[in-house]
Amino acid sequence: MGEYHIRLYEDQDHEAVCTIFSNGIQEHAPAGFWHLLRGPQAHLLLLAVFLVAYTISASLLFSCGVVAALLVVGWVYMKGLWAEYVTAALANDLRDIRKTYLEAKDSCFWVVTSQEEVVGMVAAVQPEDPSQRGTALELKRMSVAKPHRGRGLSKALTRTVIRFAQERGYKEVVLGTSMVQVAAQRVYEKMGFRKVNALAPSLLAKLLNFYIFFYRYEIAGSR
Repeated sequence: MGEYHIRLYEDQDHEAVCTIFSNGIQEHAPAGFWHLLRGPQAHLLLLAVFLVAYTISASLLFSCGVVAALLVVGWVYMKGLWAEYVTAALANDLRDIRKTYLEAKDSCFWVVTSQEEVVGMVAAVQPEDPSQRGTALELKRMSVAKPHRGRGLSKALTRTVIRFAQERGYKEVVLGTSMVQVAAQRVYEKMGFRKVNALAPSLLAKLLNFYIFFYRYEIAGSR
């Protein structure tokens, strides 16, 4: 870790934490958009729009322009989805981090600092799934500022959550991450997390073949 230090969240960290979280989440909008474009549904839709436009106008230029306009609308929509997710998180659990994570039972929030600057974060919290409560803790809100990635911070933060859960007698650490967050998936899988489920967050997401992957880490010696 060298110049980096993991410590408990303090109230003065709030602005930096929210900025890192917001920037980190919205970075995934391009990957989400390209994932959408690669799907057969998008290919069929774009082809259908092009053919309808060409049938009406008999103009290749006009038809290509209509398709381009549809792509712009799709990009704006995708950015909006990620922005809505950020807005919801900032208005809910990240609005009062102390209350949500530091005052709640078996929950915590850590930040990574470099020369007293907050450059990353992670949280542990009771799982949203009631059936997992009492046996598992959920790793949540992991994010590292872009200039500080590739230095093992995500692994160190993940180990922090695992150790926290182990010290409190939990058997597992669980988490969910979107299918386009490939780098995060690699980190979790290298650390021993197993993918156990994949769910679409909405009917539209299912139609677009967009899923949330759920992972589980079994703490050694917890059986």
